[in-house]
Amino acid sequence: MGISNAERKLQELLAQGYENELVEFKEAKNQYDFNKLGKYFSALSNEANLQAKKAAFLVFGVRDTQLIVGTKFRIDAPKRNSLKAEIANHTTGNIIFIEIHEVITEE
Repeated sequence: MGISNAERKLQELLAQGYENELVEFKEAKNQYDFNKLGKYFSALSNEANLQAKKAAFLVFGVRDTQLIVGTKFRIDAPKRNSLKAEIANHTTGNIIFIEIHEVITEE
């Protein structure tokens, strides 16, 4: 099986070796605080807009050191996709994630 676009993007983000205004890594072993999620969503969205970029990335299951540790946060697709509605309901203008991707790696 070939590598997916999401896997390719994750490799690219990890290869840069650091977080920046458009990339945040969070361990999120089992859960992640919804208020913190909203703040990161807002900050990353604003920065992408300021830099005229199409996207910014909040990656769960990766430590700040770029070590992949995995996550059980919203592990099933319906719960993961419900984040779109939850964020939209709590933002001005009903702003949402463009997409939420799951990448399964074998470490």
